[in-house]
Amino acid sequence: MPLAVFALMIASFGIGTTEFVIMGLLPEVAADMSVTLTTAGLLISGYALGVVFGGPLFTAAATRMPRKNMLLILMGLFIIGNMLAAVAPAYWILMTGRIFAAICHGAFLGIGSVVAAAMVDQDKRSRAISLVFTGLTVANVFGAPLGTWIGQYFDWRATFWMITVIGVVSLVGLVALVPARPNEVPARLRTELAVFTRGQVWLALATAGLSIGALFAAFSYVSPLMTEVAGFDAGMLTPLLMLFGVGLVIGNLLGGRYADRAQVPTLLTAQALLAAVLVAFTLTAHIQVAAGATLALLGGAGFASVPGFMTRVIDKAAGAPTLASAMASSAANAGIAIGSYLAGLTINAGMGFTAPLWVGALMAVAAFLVTLASGALDRSRGARRDAPAPSTALAPEESR
Repeated sequence: MPLAVFALMIASFGIGTTEFVIMGLLPEVAADMSVTLTTAGLLISGYALGVVFGGPLFTAAATRMPRKNMLLILMGLFIIGNMLAAVAPAYWILMTGRIFAAICHGAFLGIGSVVAAAMVDQDKRSRAISLVFTGLTVANVFGAPLGTWIGQYFDWRATFWMITVIGVVSLVGLVALVPARPNEVPARLRTELAVFTRGQVWLALATAGLSIGALFAAFSYVSPLMTEVAGFDAGMLTPLLMLFGVGLVIGNLLGGRYADRAQVPTLLTAQALLAAVLVAFTLTAHIQVAAGATLALLGGAGFASVPGFMTRVIDKAAGAPTLASAMASSAANAGIAIGSYLAGLTINAGMGFTAPLWVGALMAVAAFLVTLASGALDRSRGARRDAPAPSTALAPEESR
């Protein structure tokens, strides 16, 4: 893999860390900013909205810019956002910093995936994309826990200074390693928008949203599941979440390797496995050792589809993939929001902490069906292309 892919991976590690670390620092932020815990929690919602809307809007506004320049500007926004968070004298400035960082998240992973795929051979694109997303998964294992520890042991602002340093290192790496492409044809917004008239693009985006939504429908309420149902002490949550993160890393890398060989079969296998793991979790959740093992499998099955659906979005938006790839991040975050909301409804309805697992399983089945339909369209169109053209010559009987 080109070194530039690893520069993109480091950047995604910083992005993942800043996204997830705030969840462990809400009490400290609320106390320092003199706001309620619920108000502090809006920093999570604000970030998610920044990802869903800010990323595509930035990408649309910058379509005529070379992709390397877009990445550098986005990493600049990331650095500014985390610096604002580190020095914020007021809550609204902290929120502004989070939104700046979220705009980077929403566009960077999509554009970075396009850049990574363009730097490697055709049969290595999904693996290159999986390496970009490896940074995001490793952030779950090391970045967020380390940032939480720093914020609790020293000060929550120190965590954002740490992330700012990661952003500066990433920026230097991007400048030095990502090649400028002088022959790159600037995209036109009209061309980028035109790909959304293709039904296969929308099916690929739906696959992204449903696949990740299925994972996070369950993961959003994993803490009470592991403590109230499985019976783990609260102190065991950090190592359990790290175990989940290890599953994310392994699933992401395996998904990238196999998606290069067989894209649709890999997606279908990952989605079927995710549905099966979620159903099995409803049974294993009552046994501690089995629950821990299933949590790791959940991470692996949940992220195994990411390289495949990102490559599929790029494929189906061929010719103008930049905006569509940014929309894939928005679709994934919209799926997270929907999955978490539906899971919350089941808990509020008194169905218990295993009910979100069923929500996730149903969303995984829906993702499977969408992918199956998309694959069937591929085959039907391929068959029509391969069919011999009807002959205009007269048959022997007709010529007489």
